[in-house]
Amino acid sequence: MTSTRRDFLRQIGCGALTATAALTGARDLFVMNALAAAAGPSDYKALVCVFLFGGNDTNNVVVPVDDYASYSAARGNLAVPSAQLLTISVPSAGATFGLHPNLTRLRALWQAHRLAVVANVGPLVAPTTRTQYLNKTVPRPYQLFSHSDQQAAWQSGSATGTLPTGWGGRIADVIQASPNGFPTVATLGNLTLFSLGTKTSPVSVPSAPTPLPQALALQRSGDSAANSAFRQLLNQGAEQGSPLLVQAAADVGLQLLANGQALTADPPIATVFPNTTLGNQLKQAAKLMALRTQLGLTRQIFFCSLGGFDTHVSQGVTSGSQPDLLTQVSQAIGAFYDATVELGIASQVTTFTLSDFSRTLKPAGSGGAAGSDHAWGAHHFVIGDAVAGGDFYGTFPTLALNGPNDSDNGSGARGRWIPTTAADQFGATLALWLGVSPTDLPTVFPNIGRFATPNLGFMIS
Repeated sequence: MTSTRRDFLRQIGCGALTATAALTGARDLFVMNALAAAAGPSDYKALVCVFLFGGNDTNNVVVPVDDYASYSAARGNLAVPSAQLLTISVPSAGATFGLHPNLTRLRALWQAHRLAVVANVGPLVAPTTRTQYLNKTVPRPYQLFSHSDQQAAWQSGSATGTLPTGWGGRIADVIQASPNGFPTVATLGNLTLFSLGTKTSPVSVPSAPTPLPQALALQRSGDSAANSAFRQLLNQGAEQGSPLLVQAAADVGLQLLANGQALTADPPIATVFPNTTLGNQLKQAAKLMALRTQLGLTRQIFFCSLGGFDTHVSQGVTSGSQPDLLTQVSQAIGAFYDATVELGIASQVTTFTLSDFSRTLKPAGSGGAAGSDHAWGAHHFVIGDAVAGGDFYGTFPTLALNGPNDSDNGSGARGRWIPTTAADQFGATLALWLGVSPTDLPTVFPNIGRFATPNLGFMIS
């Protein structure tokens, strides 16, 4: 079966794109010039991933208040003082927990039932008990406790080894929600595995305060000499004698040029964002959402990130390395939620956190230099008006060294929780809400059939 040059372009992955300078230039320079839609999308939804690189220690993010003594005894000099915790009532657990004191904006979203916690979630090859793990009767995730491999596991949606694409990109492959050619997936910064699909490739966008047109190189007018020269180059590339990849790139460039500059103004956002790494990324994401009508997009997927969570030493408790990062996360996500309210899409945008893994309950080191080591199961936030908020999903672990959820064993146990919920289930719940059909779900999460409940129920249909 023959295919057109544009079909060919859609089928190639981002890895092939980056190998060809001409195609990369055409995509980066003109992809934002998609044809403006006559009417806005009638069924818009968006997912926003906030990846916390380095392994966020969620033992200090969500803390049991009713059993604080057990937590404090094992946590030692990393324990958050009980009086400073932001208490929350968890109906499904029938218990009181506390959020880290620097998460004030997130706690407010919890109280408004706009935020849920998915507890003890992580990469799994199959449902795994402690006995099975210790006896090695079930396969373990590939290179467990390795930063790069566990980042890849979370982003690719595969615990058995790295896939060449990510689950954000594969969602874009199956929903095909961009009729005007604008990428469904945008990364705020460098391209990542999460964003790569087989049929679609993402656009990489510098964060604010760079104005959006400048960030996407849209300063050229239709009559400029540079534009005319580039048009001539594209015409040459589109000739039949040119290599197929170059022809495909030239075809797309000419089409986008012909459609004119739909996106020449920086969309105004009244919401005040913090001038931080994550705040500026989320502000740029909000601007791209403001352009959803011009782009005719019914679905968008964003990847934002913040590093610095590899806290082997000097982690801090209420101030310092991790606490300061948590402040940034809370303020940035809070501002972004406010921006979705401003744009009238708070029920159509869902933000969620991911990270390499959590960290050991037992600290490494002592005093102010104390930190924590690589662990496994973690707690993650999901935020938005479509979230069934104010509750936990999944099962909170028993915080006991050498206890029923600890993958460590014996006197050297440090508290590394075996996940009771799979990363596949977490992602599948979000994918189903975005519009992935149940029949397409195994394409996005190939291992989902090993888990009895693909939908965890934290999203409102």
